[in-house]
Amino acid sequence: MPPLSTTSSTVFGAALLAAAFALPSVQLAYADTAPERGVVSMKYLNYQDSQSADSPLTASLPSMDRIAVNALSIKAVVPVAGEWSVGVSLMEDSVTGASPAYHSSGFPASKSDAKSGASGELRHAVDIQLTRYFQQGSVTTGTSYSTESDYVSRSYSLQASLSTEDKNTSFTLGGSFNDDSIDLNKPNVVASKQQLPAEKKQVVAGLFGVTRVLTKKDIVQFNLGYTNGSGYFTDPYKDPDNRPRDRNSVTALGRWNHHFDSTDGTAQLSYRYYADTFGIRAHTLEAEYVQPLQHGWTLTPLLRLYTQSEADFYFTVAEEQVNGDGTPKPPTSGAYYTEDQRLSAFGALTLGLKVSKQLNQDWLVDLKFEKYEQRDEWNLGGSGDPGVATFSARTIQIGLSRKI
Repeated sequence: MPPLSTTSSTVFGAALLAAAFALPSVQLAYADTAPERGVVSMKYLNYQDSQSADSPLTASLPSMDRIAVNALSIKAVVPVAGEWSVGVSLMEDSVTGASPAYHSSGFPASKSDAKSGASGELRHAVDIQLTRYFQQGSVTTGTSYSTESDYVSRSYSLQASLSTEDKNTSFTLGGSFNDDSIDLNKPNVVASKQQLPAEKKQVVAGLFGVTRVLTKKDIVQFNLGYTNGSGYFTDPYKDPDNRPRDRNSVTALGRWNHHFDSTDGTAQLSYRYYADTFGIRAHTLEAEYVQPLQHGWTLTPLLRLYTQSEADFYFTVAEEQVNGDGTPKPPTSGAYYTEDQRLSAFGALTLGLKVSKQLNQDWLVDLKFEKYEQRDEWNLGGSGDPGVATFSARTIQIGLSRKI
């Protein structure tokens, strides 16, 4: 996944559910039609990450579990008058554990003066979408709101799609605006002698997409996205940390779905390129295969490869300067500086499997498991920071949906 840049202590919980608040993505479909029936669904997610010391350079770092997330979401989509639909999502996630204050070290358990992500964080979120369907397209407007002890996010989006008369090609244009407020005076942030003012972060995003039905078996899609962000991108839970107050990015995404008549399965391939003004360049290659089986079962294995370069202001363990007490010291006061391993150069591998069962005409249940591992030597452009410990995570999702 792309690198995260948030000051919230629930960074992993927010990241795992971020899709619900992001600019709506174009689906691989060639026509928008109003749903005939409503759907109510529930998702439960359990996430656990950890780090391990597997090289001489990281041997002194502790092997330990870090962040644990439990998240529950409930979503309902209801058709209205045959031409409209209303969707509402409610979410709650809790985070326990801590992330390192710098590089892979600086946990409270190992350094008493290091402050990192807090335990016991709770976040609540709501997302509302209203869609109007037309003969050859649709328009969707949405808003979302999430809150936690030190972070409040508000989002507004608008997306329109238009298909050609033969329904073989559709175009999508969308935009969104995020307005976030950050409280820097939380007790577990590095202590300050004076009250700090609240910070703001605003991000404007745009998306253009084209979806094309090539044959009865093949659908392709291309999306181009751009974001313009300004405000507070520094992470106060990592000290020292000082990032630019502007972050712009470009994303290009290509997808191809191919159906196999012999197995009735569908291969879904995608490639994503990401570049931002922090200096990060990232590539994501993903492959899924959806295989229906007898008696309503479906298996979907997943493989995802990810690689990124480091941010321009990332300092490796070898470049790090330390104070007398062993804590990091930025090279120049006021200079951009981070030791956040999420902004380092690395590669990552994700393996996953989703199993779903259509219980009857109305009920569907699914279970998804993913295993993620991140290493500096897997970076496509060469070795990253060998002083960063190997990072791994596993995710379990359980879903249940019913047509109404």
